[in-house]
Amino acid sequence: MSLLTVGTVAFDSIETPRGCAERIVGGAATYISLAASHFTTPIQLVSVIGDDFPSETLDFMEKRGIDLKGLQIREGEKSFFWAGRYHDNMNARDTLDTQLNVLADFQPHLPEGYKNPDYLMLGNLTPQVQMQVIEQIEKRPKLVAMDTMNFWMDTAWDDLMQVLKKIDILIINDEEARQMSEEYSLVRAAERIRQMGPRFLIIKKGEHGALLFYEEQIFFAPALPLYEVFDPTGAGDTFAGGFMGYMAQTDDLSFENMKRAIIYGSAMASFCVEKFGIQRLTELHADAIEQRVEAFAALVNFSTHGNGARRRV
Repeated sequence: MSLLTVGTVAFDSIETPRGCAERIVGGAATYISLAASHFTTPIQLVSVIGDDFPSETLDFMEKRGIDLKGLQIREGEKSFFWAGRYHDNMNARDTLDTQLNVLADFQPHLPEGYKNPDYLMLGNLTPQVQMQVIEQIEKRPKLVAMDTMNFWMDTAWDDLMQVLKKIDILIINDEEARQMSEEYSLVRAAERIRQMGPRFLIIKKGEHGALLFYEEQIFFAPALPLYEVFDPTGAGDTFAGGFMGYMAQTDDLSFENMKRAIIYGSAMASFCVEKFGIQRLTELHADAIEQRVEAFAALVNFSTHGNGARRRV
C-alpha cells in the first residue's frame, strides 16, 4: 500500500544533557518516511530542500524505498534549519534558532503518480500547505492522518479547523490537546477535538506513553522505559511514521489494528531517541523491531484470572 507524506526535510543542531550534534539531518518528513519504510513501500515524499542537503542521505532514502520525485531541490538556496537545547529532564526544550530558508515560500506539488495514495500522513507544516496537498489528491485515501502544533493554533486557527474536517486521525501531544480543546481532562479534550472533524485522536504523552480515542473506546500504550535518552528530536514524527507504515502494511482500519499500530509506532520512537538525529533509524533491522515490540507487549501482558495470561496489544 502506498503512503504519501508531506513535511520538512531539514537540518538540526541539537544540545541535550548527553551532548551536542551540529547540522545533522532532521525534519518531520525525514523521520516519518524512514520509520514507515521499515513496514511498507512505496513511500512518496513531498517537501523542499536547498542544494546544501547531502546527496548521500537522499541516496540512502531512495534505497529504503522512499520516492523523492515530490522533493523540490532549490539550486543556490539553503534548507530549513532548526536549533534547540533540551532541559535536563528532556521534556522541555528552548528553540535557539529557526531559519525557514526554502520553506518560507514552499508550495507543494504532487507529481502524477502521487495523486492517488492509499494512505496520507500530513506532517507538521502550516495548515495552508496541508490543505494544498489534500486538494491535489484525486481520490480520498483510505486513511488520512495529520500532525500539528500549538504555533498553528495560535496563528492559523481558522485554517487549521478547515484541515481537521478533511482528516481521519489527528496526532498531537497532551499540551496541544489541552490548548486545542480548552479542556484539562484528556478524555473531555478528546471528545471536543473529535467533534472538530477527526474520527480518531492519538494523544502522545512522551515518556508516559500514548492514548488512542475512537467513539467510546480508549486504548493506552505505555512508553518503554529506557536506560538512556540521547535526543528526543523527531520521536513524535517517528511514532507517526511507524504507526502509518504499519497501517499501510496491514491495510486493516479496525480499532484493534490501530492498537497494534500504536505499539509499533511507540517501538520506532523508542529507537529514535537512542542516538542523535536519524542515525538509529538508519541502522535498524526487522528482527530488532520485532524484539522491541515484544518488549512493549511484555509491559502490558497480564491476566485477571491467575494462569492463562493474555497479551493485550
